[in-house]
Amino acid sequence: MHNGAVPGSVLVFVGVAVWLAPLLIAKHGAGSLVAVDRRARWGLLLQVAGLGMMSLGGFGAVTKISWRILAAVIFLGLAALLSWTATRALGRQLRIDAAIGEEHELVHHGPYRVIRHPIYGSMLCLLWGIGFIGTPLWIFLAATAVFVAGTEIRVRIEDRLLADRFGEDFRQYQRSKPAYVPLIR
Repeated sequence: MHNGAVPGSVLVFVGVAVWLAPLLIAKHGAGSLVAVDRRARWGLLLQVAGLGMMSLGGFGAVTKISWRILAAVIFLGLAALLSWTATRALGRQLRIDAAIGEEHELVHHGPYRVIRHPIYGSMLCLLWGIGFIGTPLWIFLAATAVFVAGTEIRVRIEDRLLADRFGEDFRQYQRSKPAYVPLIR
């Protein structure tokens, strides 16, 4: 590394680490489950595949500030912000599987005031933050498509579980808030 170049891989590593930290340190769901749908794991597999695809472009050395680097920093920052605030708002309700525990409450505070699934919104920001660093457009688009397909699987399954548990309260919340991208229903 010469001329003060910063490896793009450093930006990716820091962005992923800051995004992942609250998910690793959070106290995950405890207690009895009322409902679980393990089919949502297929969605998670596609989300991870999309993230992996986005990494195929390589990250190279960042030698100057460009619109791509600024976009990457913005999206990695949004990813971290959503990850930290959503994890805090969920508390012990956070789970890897699509599941509802006996103690589960419908969360309306923090980023849940804006979108129903802010952790998936954070993952999309992470995906794009990684992609803007140097992924070719065709990989960027393909990875986004795979990721969104996985996210849609998870959102639909989780929304069904929440509707079964909370009935009209959830359906009203669902009608009033977009799933994971503000302003897109």
